[in-house]
Amino acid sequence: MGRNGDFDVDHAVDRAMDLFWRRGCTGTSLQDLLDVLSIGSLGFYAAFGSKEQFYRRALERCSALQAEDLVKILEHATEIRPAVRQVLAAVIEGDRADPSPGSPGAGEVTGNDAGLSPAERAVAALRKVESALAGALDRAKARGDLPPGKDPVELARFLTTFVQGLRILGRARLGRSFVEDALAVAMRALD
Repeated sequence: MGRNGDFDVDHAVDRAMDLFWRRGCTGTSLQDLLDVLSIGSLGFYAAFGSKEQFYRRALERCSALQAEDLVKILEHATEIRPAVRQVLAAVIEGDRADPSPGSPGAGEVTGNDAGLSPAERAVAALRKVESALAGALDRAKARGDLPPGKDPVELARFLTTFVQGLRILGRARLGRSFVEDALAVAMRALD
């Protein structure tokens, strides 16, 4: 899958995601990509069309991988609070490990990336996480792990929004205690 002759397109996208993650689309030159991928410009254009098309593909892959990880945690959850905390903590730890200026997904959703238009793809990944959260919260409510007055869809929307806020806070380097306090408040929404 994802091969173009002897060139593994998916592997190339994986290699470039980090570059786009750190620099964004506008901060990454075509030459940067050619160097990272060890490919010539003709091969690049044949495989991807343009830098912007390649960026969209990298954004899709990044969003899909992040959403898949979070969905797996939630689908296998037998207790909702530890699962939600694990999802939120994974976001915090991921961004603390790499507090670079911005994720492609965050830039796309907020429209901060050179007028490119893959915002719908980033929103689709957010909706996937929101749907997984709503499903997990609905199952928790059926088990009695969530108070009867809580709406799983509303909570899922809040937590999805909160996750995006955590991503921004993680990059702002506001300190672990600030983020942990915010996480504790979010967790109380499940009470």
